[in-house]
Amino acid sequence: MAQPPIHIGILRNVPLFAVLSDAQLSALASVMSRKSAVKNRVILKAGDPTDSLFIVLAGRTKVQMADEEGKEVILNVLGPGDFFGEMGLLDDAPRAASVVTTEPSEFLSVTKDDFNALLKDNYDMALVIMRGLVKRLREADRKIESLALLDVYGRVARVLLEFSTEIDGRKVIKNKLPRQDIAKMIGASREMVSRVMKDLETEGYIEVMNDGVIILRERLAAKL
Repeated sequence: MAQPPIHIGILRNVPLFAVLSDAQLSALASVMSRKSAVKNRVILKAGDPTDSLFIVLAGRTKVQMADEEGKEVILNVLGPGDFFGEMGLLDDAPRAASVVTTEPSEFLSVTKDDFNALLKDNYDMALVIMRGLVKRLREADRKIESLALLDVYGRVARVLLEFSTEIDGRKVIKNKLPRQDIAKMIGASREMVSRVMKDLETEGYIEVMNDGVIILRERLAAKL
């Protein structure tokens, strides 16, 4: 069954494509594919050939790697508007990490050839890609710094702050962030993360709700 056409209004709301003209968006829409995935579906697997760029329309995914013993490390968590797969398109290397959905999600994808043709004709879009790469390098530097300089309390505090958004003057994590995932981000055990979260709640740094976490930001920042 043929997919319905992708409306350029959807692409216009994706930060990566905001610099494109209506004509360029129409051309891009004609070569893009749309797909849905259930929770815990592998979208990309480390080591696979690089052939497409993916944009998250809805849902959430985690970018992860595993060592020789199978221990997983979460490198990043991506949500609507984020994109992945661009590094392999630029250097032709296999996928460096796997991408797995953490909730039902929806994506757009564009093939390597179509994406590269678009980049050649649009300098502003190439700049957006480069800024995205620089942002991820800075995030990687911060994570390395956290692992080297912060104790487990500080690492948990930094993750909570990074995943929070401001709502009515308060920092809130709306979507439940599994403690196992936090553990994989900071190099600690789930039990240790649970203990830290309990301590932070007892000491008044956070309020744990059924559907998320409310952060008393100024107090939590003191843990960093």
